[in-house]
Amino acid sequence: MPTEAGGDSALEITATRQWLERAVIGLNLCPFAKAVYVKQQIRYVVSRAQTPDALLDELERELALLNTTDPQETDTTLLLAPSLFDEFLDFFFFLPEAEALLKRMELEGTFQIASFHPKFEFAGSESDDIENYTNRAPYPILHLLRESSIDRAVAAFPDAADIYERNIDTLQRLGHAGWAALWVEDPR
Repeated sequence: MPTEAGGDSALEITATRQWLERAVIGLNLCPFAKAVYVKQQIRYVVSRAQTPDALLDELERELALLNTTDPQETDTTLLLAPSLFDEFLDFFFFLPEAEALLKRMELEGTFQIASFHPKFEFAGSESDDIENYTNRAPYPILHLLRESSIDRAVAAFPDAADIYERNIDTLQRLGHAGWAALWVEDPR
């Protein structure tokens, strides 16, 4: 069973799992995600931090925990921050602080931090460009990834460098209507 933490977090975890199932895995936006999802090796942590500093404290605890946890038990952590960063730029400017923490903890080369946000925008894009949806999630998320897992995944998927372009192509073919249809519940 995946590990979960963070008080009353069922709603956020359910929405995040739905996003993983329908978008990340369902559209194959990340070909590495399915294996850890199926093996239930994802830790979901819902932060109730009200300040960036409080979130950094939680990030430090989660990195330390992941560093001492067997990858077969928990390979990756999704740290959700539903109470912070309503605006993408605020989140974007927080990310260097998260990277600096990784460096201070001497975990560069051991972990990477990927980021997702409900209003994610690539530089030079318009806010509603469909390409931005490749990195949009229900909440601001810090995804803690093991470098060793990334290395294994890249070895298994020799075209890993093409994922970004393939994802943009997938979203362009899907369009806004197709993206919206992902979130419509089946009445059956």
